Amino acid sequence: MQKKGRTLLAGVALSSPDKILFDAQGLTKADIAAHYMRVAERMLPWTRKRLVSLVRCPDGRSRECFFQKHGGKGFPAEVKRREIVEKNGGNAEYLYIDNLAGLIAGIQMNTLEFHVWGSRIDRLEKPDRLVFDLDPDEALEFADVRRAAFDLRERLSAYGLKSVPLVTGGKGVHVVVPLSRRAEWPQAKAFARSVARTMEAEEPERFLAQAAKAKRKGRVFIDWLRNERGATAIAPYSTRARQGAPVAVPVSWAELSELAAADTFHVADMEARMRAPEPWAETAGWRQSLTREILAAAGAGDE
Repeated sequence: MQKKGRTLLAGVALSSPDKILFDAQGLTKADIAAHYMRVAERMLPWTRKRLVSLVRCPDGRSRECFFQKHGGKGFPAEVKRREIVEKNGGNAEYLYIDNLAGLIAGIQMNTLEFHVWGSRIDRLEKPDRLVFDLDPDEALEFADVRRAAFDLRERLSAYGLKSVPLVTGGKGVHVVVPLSRRAEWPQAKAFARSVARTMEAEEPERFLAQAAKAKRKGRVFIDWLRNERGATAIAPYSTRARQGAPVAVPVSWAELSELAAADTFHVADMEARMRAPEPWAETAGWRQSLTREILAAAGAGDE
């Protein structure tokens, strides 16, 4: 619906719908909103009722962008607010997305990336997933990242945990472990840290468990810090504010083995992608958690 220079999508008034957000592809704000309408059915189960941080690019991808996690003036009501207690004991207002209208409202604010917490707002202290972000040295090939992802899958499987991969739209892969909401953040962080450190200790020429880029030469950093309170990870099906308009896409392990890059998928590919089976559909039936036995086996004591 058009109304005086605005387009109404999912009940949200989209101003300046013809504004170009991806110069090279000629993708407009309306095009990006259409992307989220297209993928919403698959994206929302992974983003609904999670605190969210936004990468906003008011003048498009090629100009200044900024990261926003707190509420501010001018946001449509469809982007919800939640006040939480922070680590320092003070209160702060955060944002969260509840439905398609919330996603479109984010686009109205020129959001090009949605990053989400690993827990939902009704049980904020109990994560329902782990995320291991495999971040390679720039000199490595994607084949090295793929191999690292499969090795990590096997490591997690040895603890009785199933996982699924997501290609980030950048250079890396996220290995995601859906969880029942039993353990709290300290246990999640301790487990993820222990897994990363063990893999580094066993193959120090391939893996790194600390963020220092100076030490990353020829290695893959297993970023376990996504698994602490307040940390975020790119949401499945989110666009990325990168050249080519890539999208962070869930894939199957079989599909990952055939991919040539982590930025394989783009906005233009999503219509066909939505006609294909959902690669993470099987996770809906998984029931797994960080039990005392798993934590002990990993050598993961509480912080």
